[in-house]
Amino acid sequence: MRTVPAILAVAGLLGFLACGRGAPRRDGDQQGAALPPGATPVANDLPAPSSKGMSPAPADAPVGVRAGPVSFAPIAHLADPSVVTITTVGEEAVVSPFTNRVLQRETRGLGTGFVIDKNGTILTNNHVVGDANVIVVRLSDEREFQGKVVGTDPATDVAVVRIDARDVRPLPLGDSDAIDVGDWVVAIGNPYGLSHTVSAGIVSAKGRTKEDVQLDPAGYYDFLQTDASINPGNSGGPLLNLKGEVVGINSAIRGGGAQGIGFAIPINMVKQLLPMLLRDGHVTRSALGVRILDSHLLTKEDRQVLGLAEGERVSGAVIGDVNPGGPADKAGLQRGDIIVAFEGQPIERFGQLPWLASTAGVGRTVTLRVQRIGKRFDQKVTLGRLQDQVPAGRP
Repeated sequence: MRTVPAILAVAGLLGFLACGRGAPRRDGDQQGAALPPGATPVANDLPAPSSKGMSPAPADAPVGVRAGPVSFAPIAHLADPSVVTITTVGEEAVVSPFTNRVLQRETRGLGTGFVIDKNGTILTNNHVVGDANVIVVRLSDEREFQGKVVGTDPATDVAVVRIDARDVRPLPLGDSDAIDVGDWVVAIGNPYGLSHTVSAGIVSAKGRTKEDVQLDPAGYYDFLQTDASINPGNSGGPLLNLKGEVVGINSAIRGGGAQGIGFAIPINMVKQLLPMLLRDGHVTRSALGVRILDSHLLTKEDRQVLGLAEGERVSGAVIGDVNPGGPADKAGLQRGDIIVAFEGQPIERFGQLPWLASTAGVGRTVTLRVQRIGKRFDQKVTLGRLQDQVPAGRP
């Protein structure tokens, strides 16, 4: 389980890692509001963005509390046989303080995983198995198997492991978009080696990003936050809804233990990556070729330059730099353009754009809705390949 330090203010610079490499400023980037070739002018409106957190109730709806379960035991009994304990053996280099020689020291790790099909395929965290030389998977019936890594994606901290076992019970994968803030969730894992520990809580928040959870800055994060008790050893375990479906993979905690602040990777993100991980063993990401900034962090002077009226609310990702010769440059996009929708999906938070652009597919032509000096237009962009495919190592 990874712990994270106090939040640091980050003003949007991280966006360029997800959408492509930045480029030096070019003179004349923002001269006038002429539209690029092939652009389709549109009305200056978009559907009202939906909340990333709680789903708003109708104004006249009665306030009430949905009845929770009398006991979480049925969920635990159904899900527990699918949850596995993962132990690992690896090596790390250490330097002797006396001889300055580099020595290899054995390391041991502990984590959790869960079975997702009858062929022995297991989901867990990359930081549990990514650097392991030996992986041992122990089922709830105490049988042990050697695990083989099928695919890893350090940028999302997801890994797929397979064992040679067919008589296993898979867990169903749910819909993490459908779960709401305040909904009950159940976590199962191996905190501090206490195997098959069950804890319960609620979804405390949704859409926690790299600004909220300080991890690898090259990563892609859209965490579910939960107060279900999570500790070291829970990494890779399932976060379940009341149907017993997996809605997240427990991945990180805030502070040094069960502080009531845990984070899980939404299972819908994992489902997008799973076909590539099973087929290729890694994720190949697409890119727009821009560096982006958060429109909410623009200064008063910035807003004036971009033609935004005082008090005008704009959700989206502001282009801070365009990679010369890249996909966005070829499409005529320029510094100061605000990308307000990707393939018809409104960009409510600037951090959405890197994920959408990176998973759309290399060579795919997508439609962006762009705002430039008060004018909105649709522009087609053919995505390239993200060149920086190897993110920094994880703690």
